[in-house]
Amino acid sequence: MADKVTPERRSVNMRAIRSKDTAPELAVRRLVHSMGYRYRLHRKDLPGKPDLVFSRRRKVIFVHGCFWHQHELQRCLDGRRPKSNTGYWDEKLRRNVERDARHVAALEAAGWEVLIIWECDCHDAPTLSARIAGFL
Repeated sequence: MADKVTPERRSVNMRAIRSKDTAPELAVRRLVHSMGYRYRLHRKDLPGKPDLVFSRRRKVIFVHGCFWHQHELQRCLDGRRPKSNTGYWDEKLRRNVERDARHVAALEAAGWEVLIIWECDCHDAPTLSARIAGFL
């Protein structure tokens, strides 16, 4: 299956994708702050530079995009793989998932607790709030 956009347009689209301060991450940050918790952002000295870091509690939260981190939940349509250029995307997304697993393992080995929040979880604020409160 051929790509539906030109290579130039695809390049523009890909450059616009952010690694931090994404809409789901900002939503989680606002929610956590409104719950009265304070945190640090993207600590470079921790594996994977977690999105939210609660140092005294030794807990971190990653906010994962369903596509980039391959959310495998059946009802999550954002986690689907592209149908074009499958060789590239399969390898790229597999490496992302493996890297995520290495980061979580390293954090847990260092005594940190990890919570992963998926992009699609951000649509249900009351459930997400309860989940975060239980974690923290």
